[in-house]
Amino acid sequence: MTPSSSPSPSTPPGAARHSARAHSFNAAAAQYAANRPSYPPALFDAVEDLAGRSLSGAKVADVGAGTGISTGLLHSRGADVLAVEPGPGMADEFRRVHPGIPIVRGSGDALPLAASSMDLLTYAQSWHWTEPSRSVPEALRVLRPGGALALWWNTEALDVPWIEAAARRAERFLGLEEKDRKAEKSPSSAAPAHSLAADPSGGLSFDHRQVRWSRRVPVDTRLANVGSHSQFLVLGEEATEAFFAEERNHLLEAFPDGFVEETYVVELLVAIRS
Repeated sequence: MTPSSSPSPSTPPGAARHSARAHSFNAAAAQYAANRPSYPPALFDAVEDLAGRSLSGAKVADVGAGTGISTGLLHSRGADVLAVEPGPGMADEFRRVHPGIPIVRGSGDALPLAASSMDLLTYAQSWHWTEPSRSVPEALRVLRPGGALALWWNTEALDVPWIEAAARRAERFLGLEEKDRKAEKSPSSAAPAHSLAADPSGGLSFDHRQVRWSRRVPVDTRLANVGSHSQFLVLGEEATEAFFAEERNHLLEAFPDGFVEETYVVELLVAIRS
């Protein structure tokens, strides 16, 4: 997901960096679509369980839909799904990949949706690009009574030694120290899966669930996946070329057949509108 407007000259430096990172996806939409991990069926089983209803026939808005990785899976589960995406590059790639699924331009902070019109709002890898003081009231406005807000993030399983080592190499390259990881969101992690992190006001009551899964991919896919994260995109290819060449050597040393087994833990938060 990306915000729909550029920062003004008076934007604080931290906010400007955040905006630049969010906008960076538009120029890399095809790379994102081709290499980012998908989501396992068990995740959508968990969404149905915590939301208390089937996805089949549900009216769903997938917000910050990006290139449609989650939107397509929701559609395949029988949901009547509408994508909401602010970024023009991501929206163009979405239309190319999912020509039969409707998409509108908009963001979670100002949803272009009618009040009480949706059974479910989903945010796959995108809630952390919103401002909860705006996105929480917007979600409550758009959801029907009894509707659910579902947020999830694919996070890398840092209990796997090679993944933990790769994450630390990336953090060293990016200059992220321990104290910075939460604020800057290391590429090995995502927004913390805690209710107060998702809604600092404490107004929503989230249930939390984890879903572990893995995929086997070529080393080049692994590198392109890492490179599609905003911290690397804003630096550009020239600045990151040496890092990825070294990272390729590390991976091929660990996986001489040229394939890696990426393990993920999906962090899922679901809140019901009372």
